[in-house]
Amino acid sequence: MTPQEIDKLTRYLQKLFGNPALQVRKRPQKDDSAEVYLGEEFIGVLFRDDEDPDDLSYNFQMAILDYDLQDV
Repeated sequence: MTPQEIDKLTRYLQKLFGNPALQVRKRPQKDDSAEVYLGEEFIGVLFRDDEDPDDLSYNFQMAILDYDLQDV
C-alpha cells in the first residue's frame, strides 16, 4: 500500500469509529496489506483487494482470541 492509501485509510477508520487513536501502519516486507493499531495495541490487518481493476476494495481482518473475552 502506498503512503497515501495508508493516510486515507487511517483518516477513514478514525472517522468511522470516532477514535483518533486508530492508526494504519505499513507492514514490513508486505505491499498488499497494512497493520491496524489502537494506540500501541495491534488489532488487525487491512488487505488491499485489487483483483478486479475496476473494483478496488480493502478488507479488515481482526482476530478475537478466547482469552481476550475472559474479562468481558
